[in-house]
Amino acid sequence: MENGFKNKVALVTGGSSGIGRATALAFARKGAKIVIADWAESQETIDIIENLGGDGIFVKCDVSKNADVKSLIEKIITTFGRLDYAFNNAGIEGSSAPTQDCSEENWDKTISVNLKGIWLCMKYEIPEMLKKGKGVIVNCSSVAGLVGFQGLPAYVASKHGVIGLTKTAALENAKRGIRVNAVCPGVIQTPMIDRLTGKEKESIEQFTGLEPVGRFGKPEEIANAVLWLCSDEASFVTGIAMPVDGGFVAQ
Repeated sequence: MENGFKNKVALVTGGSSGIGRATALAFARKGAKIVIADWAESQETIDIIENLGGDGIFVKCDVSKNADVKSLIEKIITTFGRLDYAFNNAGIEGSSAPTQDCSEENWDKTISVNLKGIWLCMKYEIPEMLKKGKGVIVNCSSVAGLVGFQGLPAYVASKHGVIGLTKTAALENAKRGIRVNAVCPGVIQTPMIDRLTGKEKESIEQFTGLEPVGRFGKPEEIANAVLWLCSDEASFVTGIAMPVDGGFVAQ
């Protein structure tokens, strides 16, 4: 992959752990300046980046709040003067329950973070990219954005919504120099999966059994897909929902 990332600026929301951290580190290794946004104060990912000789900042941000996202983008421009790439990755799994038992509180919170949060990020990212006439956005959906999952109505609805939102933004900006795509991870070894399995052997086996390849995916495997979508090698790719899922949706 050509190194077109050097000295460019990449935003990663939900970048303190899991897929977000792996993607931030991948951008940093390519020479990009990194902005990590997360709801919980954490400098750990930035410390790792700086130890690699990279450059980055952490910004505390709740992506479901308009004022937080607006302030985040303003901070990026004040600090680095530009925004080239955005991986809108922040998300929550919410509580598990059948559709009729899903609480209104769980529905509202899950939709607010996973779907509204991505809309708010694009609302402020796109105008800054338009000023340069170029930019790439990758939104994090899920295989749950492509198929249904019992017991996760809010999560599944939010991730399906991300794909529709991605396609709309891609079409709106197709002639304006901005590409917008979604990545759809399968079952990936992250803190979210640890919470869902409780790290119990039987539960882990149930989840790995969902994957035709017979294992969890690695956060770095999603990061590789995100960087490809952001690279000039994907210059004719926009508006897609790309599964990176070990064959999950092929079943």
